[in-house]
Amino acid sequence: MPGKNHGPQIKDGELYEKLRDDGASKEKAARIANAKAGHSLDHRSTHLDDRSKADLYDEAKEIGIEGRSKMTKDELVEAIRGH
Repeated sequence: MPGKNHGPQIKDGELYEKLRDDGASKEKAARIANAKAGHSLDHRSTHLDDRSKADLYDEAKEIGIEGRSKMTKDELVEAIRGH
């Protein structure tokens, strides 16, 4: 529920709830929400445009994106960012 008070241990409650709704464990959602709130989240998606299509394909395969073999580089970037 957005707006729910999770106490001082959760720095970004809205992101935490979104991640939980998407199926993330409590621990994973808390780590991501707190890292993002603390500006320490260095996610590879910020550098996706600089990576090769082959590298993007490998990452898409690793995270289970379906239809990746028919995607263009730009489609792979968007699929990874949206995952």
